Amino acid sequence: MSVEKIYWFPAKRYGWGWGIPNVWQGWLVLFVFLLLVVAGAVVLLPTQGQLIFNLYLGIICAALIAVCLLKGEPPRWRWGSR
Repeated sequence: MSVEKIYWFPAKRYGWGWGIPNVWQGWLVLFVFLLLVVAGAVVLLPTQGQLIFNLYLGIICAALIAVCLLKGEPPRWRWGSR
């Protein structure tokens, strides 16, 4: 029996990186990421300023990339279907 691994984030057809999610778990991760960006803009920008908000964005972007590395297809440069 072969077990096929289901990736939350498939690789893009062209270039390096991941495309839109193809399972509900990936969509949930993307939704939570966008929710955190908006919440940070509403809460941190008026109270803490631009520098703290940029640090916050860096942290949550790094977390999103980590999830994509763990649950997405292995990244490599792609030139389309072969």
